[in-house]
Amino acid sequence: MPVTRIRILLVLFLGIIAVSFASILIRLTPAPALVIAAGRLVFAALLLTPFYLARPLHRRQELRRRKLLLSLLGGVFLAAHFGFWIESLNHTSVASSVVLVAMNPVFVALLSPLLLREKPGARLYIAVGLGALGALIINRPALSSPAGLTGNLLALAGALFAALYVIIGRKLRPGLSLVGYVWPVYLISGVILTTLVLALGYPLADYPGRTWLFILLLALGPQIIGHTSFNWALAYLPAPTVALTILGEPVGTTILAMLLLHQFPTIWEIFGGLLILTAIYIAASSLNTE
Repeated sequence: MPVTRIRILLVLFLGIIAVSFASILIRLTPAPALVIAAGRLVFAALLLTPFYLARPLHRRQELRRRKLLLSLLGGVFLAAHFGFWIESLNHTSVASSVVLVAMNPVFVALLSPLLLREKPGARLYIAVGLGALGALIINRPALSSPAGLTGNLLALAGALFAALYVIIGRKLRPGLSLVGYVWPVYLISGVILTTLVLALGYPLADYPGRTWLFILLLALGPQIIGHTSFNWALAYLPAPTVALTILGEPVGTTILAMLLLHQFPTIWEIFGGLLILTAIYIAASSLNTE
């Protein structure tokens, strides 16, 4: 099936919907942040293992030494992203955390010319700037509150590592199949976070069945559907374009928080959300496949 503009938009829209459930599920999961992050990635890797092992000869050809090392680095960045971001949810609000971690398109736009030799056009820079402004407007009350400073800084660190993860994906995906890329990255991230969980003495047992159910749902929805959708698009679009679509997550999460957690958006959050949607539209209207 040819990769058309409408197909890319549909896949990215599906990814936005899926990742928008992440913060809600994390808030409902009675387990330490690192346990949630590790379990999410380990479950995702396990669920994808049969698909990865179905073509062993092809996998060996794909992951030569340089690509394997870059996949390892991508896994490290993804583990750092989840570790910092999920921990931030324990120190600030859902809206603040999601908005700040979604600032990664700014980092991607700044780093892409240096690391990928891909310079975003003026239209995309405008879209990234507009999206960032919308994110800051949504997060305006939390940024002015010292009580959430630690959580805000953790979320920003998560944004930086998310940007590096997207850049690695853009570097590797054009030469790797989707499963050939995401499986080792998810597995490496899961192993790193599980090791950190054990090193810090967090228990891996004695959680109620509901905890493992929510972690499994995180693996199925936000991880396998959401992140994998974005990784699929990285084979066809510049990294800043894909990263910008992730700014749709705080809009979706705010709506879900209103419906499920009864956290109603303010007028600033509504206005910021409209700016973000406008930014995504600007990027999508100039979207070109390669």
